[in-house]
Amino acid sequence: MSARTSTNGVKPPARPPAIRCAIYTRKSTEEGLEQEFNSLDAQRASAEAYIASQKAEGWACLPEKYDDGGYTGGNMERPALTRLMDDIRAGKVDCVVVYKVDRLSRSLMDFARMMGEFEKYKVSFVSVTQQFNTTHSMGRLTLNILLSFAQFERELVSERTRDKIALARQKGKYAGGRPVLGYDAVDTRLVVNEEEACRVREVFATYLRTESIGRAVAEANARGWTTKRWTTKDGRVMGGVPFTKGNMHGLLTNVLYAGKVRHGSNVYDGEQPAIVDEQTWARTQALLRENGRTGGSVVMNKYGAVLKGVLRCGACDKPMIHSCTRKENGQCYRYYVCFTAQASGYHACPSKAVPAEQIERFVLERVRAMGRDRALVELVLEQARRQDSEQAAAHAAELAVLERELKWLASETRRAAAEAGRDGARTERLADLAERTRAVEARAASLRDMIAAVNERLVSREQVEASAVEFEPLWRSLSPRERARLTRLIVRRVEFDGAKGEVAITFHPETEWLAKEAAS
Repeated sequence: MSARTSTNGVKPPARPPAIRCAIYTRKSTEEGLEQEFNSLDAQRASAEAYIASQKAEGWACLPEKYDDGGYTGGNMERPALTRLMDDIRAGKVDCVVVYKVDRLSRSLMDFARMMGEFEKYKVSFVSVTQQFNTTHSMGRLTLNILLSFAQFERELVSERTRDKIALARQKGKYAGGRPVLGYDAVDTRLVVNEEEACRVREVFATYLRTESIGRAVAEANARGWTTKRWTTKDGRVMGGVPFTKGNMHGLLTNVLYAGKVRHGSNVYDGEQPAIVDEQTWARTQALLRENGRTGGSVVMNKYGAVLKGVLRCGACDKPMIHSCTRKENGQCYRYYVCFTAQASGYHACPSKAVPAEQIERFVLERVRAMGRDRALVELVLEQARRQDSEQAAAHAAELAVLERELKWLASETRRAAAEAGRDGARTERLADLAERTRAVEARAASLRDMIAAVNERLVSREQVEASAVEFEPLWRSLSPRERARLTRLIVRRVEFDGAKGEVAITFHPETEWLAKEAAS
């Protein structure tokens, strides 16, 4: 006889279906995350307690952590949120639990998008501190109201932050950001780092000397210089990478080095000391603008296009572009082609093209005629002497910077040598200082030779007059780049009208009256 269990016809209560709960936490900044128990841990503890209270309903906490520390709620570009949404689409989550609604998102549009995903995959949403039910219209209205206030609060904080930064900039204060080479941030102020400042001044001097960002990059990297290196609050080392054309251009255009601060398109006087003087800053920006307009074509100019960047089409007022065509015999035939004719076809402009040597010869004959005027000789003499003096002064200023750097290197070498006596691991620092000292001394010696050469070649009246007489041999001795630069110093604009067969030359104001005298 088998034993039977009496249930009196009553079935045992059914176990509620398991609800897999994912806890999402977020904090906008990284401040305090290094603590043993931080804000993310506090949010998770509250959510776990809430899930434990719903254990009778079948709620269970998933072991996976979805924590976004240091990420804004204004967008959805967060790694943990991305993982959470992927797990929802994979059917691994039944309910998302957060401490407050704004931890999930502070954007009404993003939140609506996530709610659509939740409904699509039948995932419920719970906020521990804000009780509502998203399955009813009243609960969804309450949720949208709460989220609207969260977005309003985020935008209000952003506006206040922007206004605070703008006011600080107007007063010339440093408002934070990525550290820059040459300065250290000390108590919200920029203090000159003399070692780095020497490098910054040398970079500016190199660019003015070479007139090329690429050459400035090559020289800086050859000397082992890098961008600013700094350590974040959490101990990560940032920066300290070799120079590129991009970060070199950023250095040369950073108004901080001129003692200014920028906010948007406005520039204000800054509290920090300037690293480069006003003249160097102005010359650098003018050269950058000039190279920017020509795209560096005047510097490259390997085919010797004397009128490149100067010649324009008189019919359509478009630039005439230098072009070189090689025949079967390998000979190069140079032309200036109207931009309109090149882009839209030769039928689009009457000027079409003009042989380069022909029009260059015409312009040079006009320049040579000016050279027979004694008044021009006086002007050229004055300008040449001024240019020589400016070049010597630039070399002297660079030499002074290097001499200060040599003093600093000598001081650092003595200190490193004293420390090496106590710690044998300091020998690498000594070797680095010795190598840098050799490089700086070599550059200083080169500058002294250049200053002596400039002083020896100070232009005399006899040399200028002889140059006017022997124009052709002098012209042939110049490089293509020097020819183009000399032409641009004298000639502002040349217009070629192919329909009329006319050439109009506009000289710079200081030489225009001499051109008229020479023509008469």
